[in-house]
Amino acid sequence: MPKLQDFVNIWKNVGEIDLRPIREAAQDLVKITIIGRSGVGRHTLAEQMRTDPARPHIYTQTPLVISDLEAQAGISGSNLVILMLDATSRDYTLEQEALQKWVNAGKKVIVFVNKIDLIQDGQVTEGWVSWQAERLIYGSATNPTFLLKQFAPAVMEILPSQHLALGRQFPLFRVAIARHLINETCFSNAAYSLSTGLAEAIPALDIPLNITDMVVLSKAQAFLVYKLGLNFGFSTRWQDYVAEFGSVIGGGFMWRQIARQMVGLIPVWGIVPKVAVAYSGTYVVGNVVLQWYVTGRHITRRQMQDISRQALNRGKDYARKLISKVHRPRLGRRKVAELPAPVAPKPCPACGKLSAQDASFCQYCGKPLAEGV
Repeated sequence: MPKLQDFVNIWKNVGEIDLRPIREAAQDLVKITIIGRSGVGRHTLAEQMRTDPARPHIYTQTPLVISDLEAQAGISGSNLVILMLDATSRDYTLEQEALQKWVNAGKKVIVFVNKIDLIQDGQVTEGWVSWQAERLIYGSATNPTFLLKQFAPAVMEILPSQHLALGRQFPLFRVAIARHLINETCFSNAAYSLSTGLAEAIPALDIPLNITDMVVLSKAQAFLVYKLGLNFGFSTRWQDYVAEFGSVIGGGFMWRQIARQMVGLIPVWGIVPKVAVAYSGTYVVGNVVLQWYVTGRHITRRQMQDISRQALNRGKDYARKLISKVHRPRLGRRKVAELPAPVAPKPCPACGKLSAQDASFCQYCGKPLAEGV
């Protein structure tokens, strides 16, 4: 069984794994075309995508194709086409014709109905709901809340394999993608802990985690840290993350922190808290690192405690849901086959004694059991 010292080598082990596919995926160019009539808000949306809403000073020069509806330039090589409509307009004939052509060609298209804030309530869905697009969203390109809660998730759902590149190139999507990566890793680690049972305990802490499982889960956290860094536009060298986050993951620090929060909250150990520990530890690591990426500062001890407590509650809820979906064989009583009813013996007409039902002669006196025999 591995020793606690193995945690020190987690980053080294990560470095020995081929990280090129992850790095290349993050550096891949996401080709997006924003198309629409003049004045519809194409340039406004492009600038919003290149800017971090929480930190306006974070801005990228990522190339985007901005095309007139009539020209339709840059469509052929695009990973995503964003067709923008002006909600105050009444004629969308050209847009509908163009959309139908792109859909027939297999293009991924989002229809963005812009300037919703300039029309009266009740006019939002007229004429648009029947459009054949993968996503149809209504809002304003100048509204950061709408862009984060509706536009960003729509783009992420259409481009599921390009999240790292999308976040690295367009700051608007970074926090949403980071939370998706954190949740994905939390769920993965929770499922792993359920599959192994995490049966052994660390006596000093009374935690149901064996060292082998802790190493595996911590490796997943190290990959999460690296992916988050790529998403936020930081270095592609994994070594650059060791100085900032080596102590967070190495040495099992997070597991001990979560353990202290769990003491007294769960009176009896079982599979639910075991899965909850795996989920919670990953949740804390992800959010600690996310906080650093967003603010440039490490969180305080009090913030760590608050996040740990929140993580534990989320972990227990998810653990219960996960375990409830596990197939369990029914242990009901097996139905026993019924034996045939006993056959009544046959009386002898001569001596009166009983013989077997299928006998033809009395087994005592030898007389026939039936007349005429």
